[in-house]
Amino acid sequence: MSKNLYIKTFGCQMNERDSEIIEQLLAQEGYVPTDSAVGADVVLINTCSIREKAEQKVFSLLGQLREEKASNPNLLIGVTGCVAQQEGEHIRERMPHVDLIVGTQQIYRLPEMLDRLTQRVSAREIATDLEASFAIPPFQKLLINAPPSPTPHGFRRFVTIMQGCNNYCSYCVVPGTRGREISRPVADIVEEVEILASQGVKEITLLGQNVNSYGLTNKVAETEVGFAQLLRQVAAIKGLRRLRFTTSHPKDLSEPLMRCFAEIDILCPHFHLPVQSGSNAVLERMHRKYTVESYLDKVTKLRQLQPDIALATDIIVGFPGETEADFQATLDLLRTVRFHGSFSFKYSDRPHTRSADFTDKIPEEIKSRRLQEYQTLQDEISLERNSESMGREVEVMVESGDHAAYRGRTPVNQVVHFAADGQSFAPGDLARVVIDQAGKHSLKGRLRSEP
Repeated sequence: MSKNLYIKTFGCQMNERDSEIIEQLLAQEGYVPTDSAVGADVVLINTCSIREKAEQKVFSLLGQLREEKASNPNLLIGVTGCVAQQEGEHIRERMPHVDLIVGTQQIYRLPEMLDRLTQRVSAREIATDLEASFAIPPFQKLLINAPPSPTPHGFRRFVTIMQGCNNYCSYCVVPGTRGREISRPVADIVEEVEILASQGVKEITLLGQNVNSYGLTNKVAETEVGFAQLLRQVAAIKGLRRLRFTTSHPKDLSEPLMRCFAEIDILCPHFHLPVQSGSNAVLERMHRKYTVESYLDKVTKLRQLQPDIALATDIIVGFPGETEADFQATLDLLRTVRFHGSFSFKYSDRPHTRSADFTDKIPEEIKSRRLQEYQTLQDEISLERNSESMGREVEVMVESGDHAAYRGRTPVNQVVHFAADGQSFAPGDLARVVIDQAGKHSLKGRLRSEP
């Protein structure tokens, strides 16, 4: 008999992929995904603790689920991901109705843990040990052999190539919630992508906290293959039309990797390269291990190799000790690089990080003003960048739509809306579109007229 499973995912693409893996694992146990917690047999909240706001949303949702649990005592509620890893048993102290707490490297144990709960063998389950889970044979193969989970974009999938981080930026919880870096074996990655391509997947995004250091540390995979070589192996798999990756650390960006943007046809020329600040003083306090100058040198090299590359970044404003001059240096960096887009945030203290103990915190009103100023400038630049596409013909991979209009993305990750002109497209199809309108966050166009 099937059971209804509702998963609410907070955070990044790594968490999205983890939720897919959870669906794959539990599908083998008869769990069917549902769109609502109402009427579900199991509710799992896959959490992110990178920023305080995301963590607050988790506990707010858990509070709402208390009433659902009261009306359905058989409902099992679980917390997975970084908040589960970070808070552990403290979650149950705040939310006694939670039945299950599963850390980032223990999700492969979910089937057995849920079985014990449903069979009343145990009343509560918690697993938050950090270990090199890619070294565990069952987990290696579960990523590959489990049936694919249903997703809204079946033509596009994430593939995890490594996990953890060794950088210990002073503001970041990842080393504590995801563990140390460990690279997944090349053969397993290639096998998974081959299977996905054979199932009709057209676009693959390779995932890791710092993909640039793939194969360099914690060599459980016993491989000499670096990330640039891995990209070339994956790109050679038949059936793929687009290849992407995220996330990268600037200090580990090598020239061989930069050359991939010029030499691999299906590698999309869109690169998310988090800089975090335009001030060397702030970067040093963040423990980022590069300078603004070295970052700009790499931007210059990237654009020499691939002039059409679109660069995006992450920015933290209001880091402890950030002066007005430091913030102006960040605005100067934005004007210099002219990023196509940014994920920008106000600094917030995170548990067990060094910066949480820094004393020179920035007042909230100053952080808010700086964030607004940064985002206003980024919006202006994003509009200018998108306007550069006016009149150009671009390749759009269709995501959704009907016979009237469709939505898709260009290789540089711009969202495009276009009229169908009576033609029919399925998700994953490629369309040639001429751009005739540009906004801050998307483009509009028309199908290319056939000669």
